[in-house]
Amino acid sequence: MTAVSTMTGLRKAAILLVQLGRDHSAAIMKTLREAEVEALTAEIARLESVDVDTLDDVLEEFRQLAKARQYYVQGGIGFAEEILVATMGQDKASEVMGRLSASLVDMPFEFLRHVDAKLVLSYLQDEHPQTITLVLAHMPAEQAAIILSGLSPDMQAEVAHRLAIMDRTSPEIVKQVEAHLERRLSTLVQANDTTTVGGLKPLVEIINQSDRTTERLILEGLEKRDLELAEEVRAHMFMFEDIVGLEDRAIQVVLRKVDSKDLAVALKGVRDDVREKITRNMSERAALSLADEISILGPVRLKQVEEAQAVVIRQIRMLEEAGEIVVARGGGDEFVA
Repeated sequence: MTAVSTMTGLRKAAILLVQLGRDHSAAIMKTLREAEVEALTAEIARLESVDVDTLDDVLEEFRQLAKARQYYVQGGIGFAEEILVATMGQDKASEVMGRLSASLVDMPFEFLRHVDAKLVLSYLQDEHPQTITLVLAHMPAEQAAIILSGLSPDMQAEVAHRLAIMDRTSPEIVKQVEAHLERRLSTLVQANDTTTVGGLKPLVEIINQSDRTTERLILEGLEKRDLELAEEVRAHMFMFEDIVGLEDRAIQVVLRKVDSKDLAVALKGVRDDVREKITRNMSERAALSLADEISILGPVRLKQVEEAQAVVIRQIRMLEEAGEIVVARGGGDEFVA
């Protein structure tokens, strides 16, 4: 029996993150729940020296599990097992599939990732809004956007509202909804742990993947139900750092509308590429004047910076609504001659 076979999954994950390095590990940590981050951080802190053989075994296990998951996503659990048996033999394949099955426990509605979104829509559109909300909260934004755009305007608004205010859902409810879909879509992956779902982030991601008509209908429907929530959603739809994605002409239009003092505060502490995007679209003299104004400000409270950035974002949104600039969406914008 190897050291890795008796090692906890938490320790293996800690070893793997250390090997991945700071940037990759940080990106992974951002996708985890707070409790998971705390547990991993504590385990990393407890790590001492790891011998080369143990390290190699952990990395090899991760490689095998990643390959098994890839096959699973392509064709399901049966397909994944067939491929693994053919490549590494029955015993080793069974061991890897056992680990894969354990990892899938924490991924509710994973089976929907390789089911056509339009097919899922045909099964969901007559369901209760809360059921639809729960399913969308577990789906990739691109798939969820297709489903949301296919619902009636009233249902879109209702689901969007429920998604935004949803926090945690009992595992029993998740299981019940999954079982219900199993009877209609035939595949089931159950979840045992309490799952954090919903909230503003998935709703904003879904809206950003939707077409402009769907976006407008969702926001108008939200405004009728909860004006404050609708404004909060709008505020998260375009982050200040997203300025780097605007065309130069759009930046120039925005700069003509924004007060230099607000701009100076908004640029305090932002990434270099964001500041460079702004200054590149200013005259040399204006850029130097802005740099001086920023340096004169000295330390600025984060709240002040966020408020100034919100002023700029509101101006961008107003210019977009007026048709003076174009803000790209996840699904892309259509143009006609």
